[in-house]
Amino acid sequence: MAEGMKRARTFSQRVGKGLANAGRASVRASRVTAIGTRRAGSATARGAQRVGLATRRLTHAGGAGRTGLGRLIELSIGNSAADALVTVAMASTVFFGVPVGEARGPVALYLVITMIPFALVAPFVGPILDKLRSGRRYVMAGTLFGRGLLCFAMAAAVGPGDLVTLFAGALGVLVLSKAFNVSRAAIMPNVLPAGISLVSANARVALFSLVTAGIAVPISAGLTAWLGSAVMLRVAMVAFLLVGVFAVRLPRHVDSPELEDEEQEGRPPRWRTLLNVGPAVAEALLANVAVRLFSGFLLFFLLFLVQDQSVPWMADKNTFFDVPKTIGLLALAAGLGGLVGAAVANWTRDRSPQLTVLFTLGLVGVTAIVSAALFGIWTAVAVSLVAAFSQELGKLALDAIVQREIGEEVRSSTFGVVEAMLQLAWVFGGLVGLLFSLVDPAAGFITFAALTTLWLAWLLIRRRTRVGRNTAKAREHAAANATTVVDHPLPGDPPGKVDRTKPLTNPHG
Repeated sequence: MAEGMKRARTFSQRVGKGLANAGRASVRASRVTAIGTRRAGSATARGAQRVGLATRRLTHAGGAGRTGLGRLIELSIGNSAADALVTVAMASTVFFGVPVGEARGPVALYLVITMIPFALVAPFVGPILDKLRSGRRYVMAGTLFGRGLLCFAMAAAVGPGDLVTLFAGALGVLVLSKAFNVSRAAIMPNVLPAGISLVSANARVALFSLVTAGIAVPISAGLTAWLGSAVMLRVAMVAFLLVGVFAVRLPRHVDSPELEDEEQEGRPPRWRTLLNVGPAVAEALLANVAVRLFSGFLLFFLLFLVQDQSVPWMADKNTFFDVPKTIGLLALAAGLGGLVGAAVANWTRDRSPQLTVLFTLGLVGVTAIVSAALFGIWTAVAVSLVAAFSQELGKLALDAIVQREIGEEVRSSTFGVVEAMLQLAWVFGGLVGLLFSLVDPAAGFITFAALTTLWLAWLLIRRRTRVGRNTAKAREHAAANATTVVDHPLPGDPPGKVDRTKPLTNPHG
């Protein structure tokens, strides 16, 4: 028995030592894990800090930090990231959460619901923003706070599948997003550095916004697949609220002083000025309307053709480009086209923005013709890239024209009308795309090729007529100023009327 007790004590001692060793190993492992976690966190923080500093150097380059343009670009980055969260969350809920055959109805309903309020709200949003010129920081913050609250309501509606709340919330988010864009475009001249043109400043904002969206969309898609749409909408809510706080902290000079009443200063009423925006703005707007029509058409046309597998390259069941890969490739082409459009706009600066918008319309027409004749996977990729490129480049040129041609007193109103018309054009094009996705693909491209060709011809005829009329008026004005006919000659002049002409280059005349 003594021997057994001795063995038991030895065994218990060994067990105790083993437990002690295991405990010490566990402590060492915990310390190593903590150290590794701390180092990883420090490395991540340093990486984020370096990225932030690099971004700050880019956004504040060229005097943008001094004038407030850099802060506006950073605000646009936050707005773009939050919008990407909402877009991905709503796409997985509304567009791809139902079978293809059932998706056309909700999508068409969403487009119609989107179109009607814009037609009604357009006459009011811009004038309200013009009345609040001295508080545009708070207007922009209000659009962000409002979208945050709408995201909270939509997140609550995801679980029970309340489509009415989802559609109404998505509509409100869209309207407030457009109001944010209107306010941002209206204050751009107030933060413009001396060495940067309007087109370049708009392009810089667009470039950073597009890059942010390109990074945020795949991250949002992964998080949405993991956490669900409701959680991502709540994350978007927090993002909008934080960005709204940043909007309030914009420099004070982004706000404009209140002007005296237009009638007392001899200026025409606001509505009369808005109806006469001038030929340059009208021409650029009409060209962008046609481009936006094609963009909306192309998005929904290709989307449902691919979902229905009605495209030529899906006739073979063994094709590499299935539905997800095709949609991803088209989305990548569209994103790349937008980036290239913004980069080209930055390169062109203020070189003939009127000709730029006409060029984008002509490019869309040519692309539609080629797509009708040679429709395939790479043609679809090319037309997606060209459509996004034309839309981005044309819109940036249009913004610069409005900022240059339209006065401060009606600039927001003009941008409100511009955004409403472009949105209506995009919605109408999307509805047409839904209808043409049920027929032969070539028919849709042929229809839009003919439409854009006629539209461009009409704009060129109007432009040539206007230029000819202005040239004739300039010649008449120059002739009237250069020649003076008097009935009473001076002493020494011959009898009759005298044609006394002053040389235009005479500095002593």
